[in-house]
Amino acid sequence: MERRPSAGIVASPPGRLEAGASQPPRWLPFAVLGVGLVAVSFGAILARFAQGYGLPSLAVAAMRLGLAALLVTPFAWRGLSRRSLLALDRRQMSLAGGAGFFLALHFAAWISSLEYTSVASSTALVTTNPVWIALASLALFNETPSRTTVAGIAVSLSGSLLIFWSDGRTGAAGSDAMLGNGLALAGSWCFSAYLLVGRRLRAGMPLLPYVWLAYGVAALFLVLACRAGGIPLAGYGAAAYLVALALALIPQLLGHTTYNWSLRYVSPTFVAVVTLGEPVGSALLAWLIFGESFAPIQAAGFVLLLAGIFVAAVGERGK
Repeated sequence: MERRPSAGIVASPPGRLEAGASQPPRWLPFAVLGVGLVAVSFGAILARFAQGYGLPSLAVAAMRLGLAALLVTPFAWRGLSRRSLLALDRRQMSLAGGAGFFLALHFAAWISSLEYTSVASSTALVTTNPVWIALASLALFNETPSRTTVAGIAVSLSGSLLIFWSDGRTGAAGSDAMLGNGLALAGSWCFSAYLLVGRRLRAGMPLLPYVWLAYGVAALFLVLACRAGGIPLAGYGAAAYLVALALALIPQLLGHTTYNWSLRYVSPTFVAVVTLGEPVGSALLAWLIFGESFAPIQAAGFVLLLAGIFVAAVGERGK
């Protein structure tokens, strides 16, 4: 619930953020988020494949977002979307720069973490967004989540902690667990900032131009980082570029874009809670593809994650 929005901040309730926007059925945003969660779960797996084909982590992040922005370009620059982009004011441009910057940092940190720690630990830590989103929303925008949503956050985060703790005990954390887990946590902070900034920008823009701006600006930052670090974006094998294209299509366009669409109808806190289901799908895929097994305690953590998402969904629908 939004009680006292800050000056200059768009604070329309979910579903009324844009003039003339029609309200979808109540169940649709939740179903769309479910599809997005499955798609995003492939992100860690495809990133691991890309690294295996010789792509540095920064290059993986730059290609994922750059290709996604290129694929959206012809749709973002037509009709209403084109007019929306041409009508951008200084405030919206600043928000776009901020959203892209934090999204670039998120992917740079998180994809790098997969070099040092397991898929389960990395995804469990990078999806701790609800804590940081809820704290920031309360401090900056005076948005207080419902008690049911808070309970869902607590249950989901307890599942994340179980996964992380069990993964460390089994010795499957990777070559430098402390570094990898720190990078994953930093990625979570950056994604939380991206969701909060993106909600302000998304409030006055259709989905396609917003996605094109956010992904394109993030890709620009990452390309500049690659140039500064002497990391080439050319000269790799065809398989590496195919995996990068799959990253752009599946977890980015199909996955993250559904999150962006849902920001119009549900709170960023709930979107962040849904992302807590990513470790479940990613860990199961890692077990099937890479042989990264998980202990019974981790399985209990997965159950808690899903239970917390369900509880938070009940709280969100109650609002």
